[in-house]
Amino acid sequence: MLLILGGAIASAQTADEIMAKVADNQDRAQSVRAAFVYHQNILVRMKRGGGKIAREEVRDFTVTPTDKGTKRELTHFEGKYDKGGKLISYDHAGFQYKDIDIDGAIAENMANDFANNKSSRDGISPEMFPLTTKHLKNYRFTMKGTEVYRERQVYSISFEPQRNKGLDCDEDDSCWAGEVLVDKLEFQPVVVTTHLAIGIPVMVKVLLGTNIKHMGFKVTYQKFDDGLWFPVDYGGELKVRAVFLYSRSISIGVKNSEFKHADVASKVSFEELTQE
Repeated sequence: MLLILGGAIASAQTADEIMAKVADNQDRAQSVRAAFVYHQNILVRMKRGGGKIAREEVRDFTVTPTDKGTKRELTHFEGKYDKGGKLISYDHAGFQYKDIDIDGAIAENMANDFANNKSSRDGISPEMFPLTTKHLKNYRFTMKGTEVYRERQVYSISFEPQRNKGLDCDEDDSCWAGEVLVDKLEFQPVVVTTHLAIGIPVMVKVLLGTNIKHMGFKVTYQKFDDGLWFPVDYGGELKVRAVFLYSRSISIGVKNSEFKHADVASKVSFEELTQE
């Protein structure tokens, strides 16, 4: 009994050890993902304080690998905005229906920036989901326990910045806190949930009337092949109040699908895989 217990203790891994393996897998995944072309759908929705839609845009892209990152080609676009209680449709990105169109500018920036990190093989900014070796040193990880997620055993690990909360983001990009579910057998991320771990300085709120609340994001990974887990569903939401007059709830959702090897004609879609 003592030998069994001792073996179990010896085999127990700390949160830092587990995340180091996750980071190593994520580093390798960046190069493996470069072999795939896939379809990406992005939805940006903006609502007024009462919940009424102010603007909505849908984009479809074909994403292809490059030598250093990814390239997106827009294949479909549709949008609509509220005017006098009616939703008016439009068919091209960057559309503005008035001289100062704050909704249009924000929707365009969200769609362009959120899933289009030029140096990432999956388009996701690594600063938002700090799982690579480069970012581990900036975070503190804590083991919460184990659980079953989609019939797989996973570790539940929380993380937060090493530095004190309440400060602005600086050059180390350690702005986020949250939780990651890690597959116990393959040390791959399954779900990562983050929220902004800092606040906008009070002086900025007072002088500019700007505030951002409930800023958080979530990404779900799915196994695609041996050693390859790809982000298939990610998004987030935030509430913005600016210059005392502008207030919006903004949500963004991204879905990746229809994966195929860049150099072959055969296609393998996530929809065809067994859910894990």
